[in-house]
Amino acid sequence: MRQFPGLMWILWLEVLHIVDCPVTCGPAEYSIGTECCPRCSPGNRVNKHCTEFTSTSCAPCIDSTYLDEPNGLTACTPCTHCDPVFGLIVKHPCRPSSDTVCEPLEGFYCTDPTKDGCKAAQRHSSCEPGQYIRQKGSPSTDTVCVDCTGDTYSDGSFTSCQPHTQMPKSQV
Repeated sequence: MRQFPGLMWILWLEVLHIVDCPVTCGPAEYSIGTECCPRCSPGNRVNKHCTEFTSTSCAPCIDSTYLDEPNGLTACTPCTHCDPVFGLIVKHPCRPSSDTVCEPLEGFYCTDPTKDGCKAAQRHSSCEPGQYIRQKGSPSTDTVCVDCTGDTYSDGSFTSCQPHTQMPKSQV
């Protein structure tokens, strides 16, 4: 070591350069250490990272898990559960390459929409006596209730207010 101090300094700088500089990989690759490994396809996870001499080994997502994009991950993501307690049912089941898509149960509307489905739902509002249903609830909107005015009434289930029946003065 004493004979080549300049060479050792250069080697030390090379080691620092390798450690400090992140590896830039292509869009179809991920970095692990100093290697750029091929990504696994959707529906698959990394079983074994690539080396200088071997390619990435991938394994399918199983047991209600998925990955929906090319990846360098060693674990799949658990599938979403559509819980009827929260007003949700399955619209599209989970597959290895796509998550479950939920939708509102009948009588519920979505309060937290996603690109393809719904994360949370709530029961449609019920109109009270003295109100009529202006707009019935849908999977994406709540029921719209409006108060009856004047000499009209509704038990809360009518789509318009009804006039009160007038008794003839002779029967009063």
